Amino acid sequence: MGLLSLGTPLPWSEAKKFSDHVRKHGIEQFLNIYHHHKNVQKQCLLWGDEIEYIVVKMNDEEKTTKLSLRAFDILSILEKPEHDWLAGITKDVPDALWRPEYGRYMIEGTPGEPYGATFRDLVGVEPNMKLRRKMAHAAMNPDEYPVTLVNYPRLGCPNELYPDHEPNGKACQSMFVPDEIINPHARFPTLTANIRRRRGSKVQINMPIYHDINTPKPFIDPTIPWDRELFDHDKEAKNGAALPDHIYMDAMAFGMGCCCLQITFQACNIDEGRRLYDQLAPVAPIMMALSANSPIYRGYLADVDARWNVISSSVDDRTPEERGLKPLVNDRFVINKSRYDSIDSYLSNDDTYKAKYDDIDLVYDQAIYDRLRADGVDDKLAKHVAHLFIRDPLVIFKELLDLDDTKSSDHFENLQSTNWQTMRFKPPPPNSTIGWRVEFRSMEVQLSDFENAAYSVFIVLLTRVILSFGLNFYIPISKVDANMQTAHKRDAVLNDKFYFRKNVFTTPKTSSRPGTPVEDEDEYELMTMNEIVNGKENGFPGFVPLIQSYLNSTNIDIETRCKLSSYLFLISKRASGELLTGAAYIRQFVMNHPAYKHDSVVSSEITYDLVKRADQIAKGEYHPVELLGTFSA
Repeated sequence: MGLLSLGTPLPWSEAKKFSDHVRKHGIEQFLNIYHHHKNVQKQCLLWGDEIEYIVVKMNDEEKTTKLSLRAFDILSILEKPEHDWLAGITKDVPDALWRPEYGRYMIEGTPGEPYGATFRDLVGVEPNMKLRRKMAHAAMNPDEYPVTLVNYPRLGCPNELYPDHEPNGKACQSMFVPDEIINPHARFPTLTANIRRRRGSKVQINMPIYHDINTPKPFIDPTIPWDRELFDHDKEAKNGAALPDHIYMDAMAFGMGCCCLQITFQACNIDEGRRLYDQLAPVAPIMMALSANSPIYRGYLADVDARWNVISSSVDDRTPEERGLKPLVNDRFVINKSRYDSIDSYLSNDDTYKAKYDDIDLVYDQAIYDRLRADGVDDKLAKHVAHLFIRDPLVIFKELLDLDDTKSSDHFENLQSTNWQTMRFKPPPPNSTIGWRVEFRSMEVQLSDFENAAYSVFIVLLTRVILSFGLNFYIPISKVDANMQTAHKRDAVLNDKFYFRKNVFTTPKTSSRPGTPVEDEDEYELMTMNEIVNGKENGFPGFVPLIQSYLNSTNIDIETRCKLSSYLFLISKRASGELLTGAAYIRQFVMNHPAYKHDSVVSSEITYDLVKRADQIAKGEYHPVELLGTFSA
């Protein structure tokens, strides 16, 4: 999460009056950046990772855990080296940069400087991640721990916060979580409230319950306060918002309170950035399934393994008209996805792109598209930006309405940064030396830094392979969307198949094999995770063999190659099913726990042991071979 603006946030009734103002000036800001940076060339690929942590308070005597709402006290300690460096008090570049997140129990850590393009940089990732975890723990109270679970298993259950608060806040109006769980910066309570106000109801999140042998059928959640009448929206649960056989959640915190692992690349130029955006888009659902690590919500085992749909629903501000539930009268568009979802169109003008790959109707603002085209922006980039700008800005600060569009990107970022898609194409900040960047956003954070480093390095190596070998991963966007839904399924890595391209060594616009029709060259098929990652005989070569082939073509020392091989081994064996995903490991842990009653309930006792185990794995004090293999974490 970047730096946060200061000022007076407007409630939705006021903010919506300025939506067109923000859109208009956001486009002017984008155009200024585009024309200033469109021809900029950078020497080499730079990249960085973002890891989010939850802060958990553990009582070993009582064997209980609570989410600690002390993130800002902790951040004040962690951010001091950066502040001293920026102020010139020290010349030492900080080892890590720290930022707040949506939840008051969350912190985000990134490397102090971007990683470079060398193999030496790749083997430095895991030590930096381990250092960050140690730094975070050192800034906490002795009974607090930075844990890389995707979400706290009992978020939304009573008596799980420290300090404790009742769920009666006016911003989210949740029946389960209080406003005090939200980052206190004015942006976040306003964002929470304005999503509800714009939508006309609370957000509606339903994850299918995992039906164990003692789980009631149908499952009607007895922990929902069905008859609460504190707020008008309270009646929504019993009026159909809470579905039978599902875990119901009603607040942004359930989604934006999840932790993930994100990778940002700085490309050499705008065209390379757009190419990486397109080629990584079909990879995003594959990596989400492979990194799946979140099978528990609000104290229940879910019948899904990944977080994405929870977050998507948690920030879905679309009105009934925009969701297609009512005819368009007051709104401009029917919008088929939440603001947090998979991408809707490809972006590159690369010769391997074909229009048929964009096979879903792209909703975009025609007037904004026309403005961008008139100022020299090409068709695909203009549609991309005009699509982002069909949304309304959700948080507007009164003091920041009128800005110098040549020096600020605040209005552009207002909409850009609240379109949370699997891939994000990031223009440079105005008047900066930063280049065009691409953010890979689908992966779930892992329990250990060995795993987080493995997934990060894997994606970086895959980008090198894509660029070095000129690979073509294009499949229709509709199939990428289908893969996103498949990726959520329990044990999708083992039991499901994903659409992927058969021939990735295509020659632009022509057939790579004499006599082979172009249509055959564009074929895709359903493949197992093992086939996509490890290869298919006489078919798709597989991510890991492609990376190994790339490494074979480089001058790399034995020690570095061995370390990278340990990361590739982890990814390969998870894809083959020889090692468990994090989600499968957590689910097994719960189901084998002596206190588990086979009723889908994850109790406080189980949660304590699970959090304890997660911390032990992160520190290397416990090594589950079924999760990590034989390599040291």
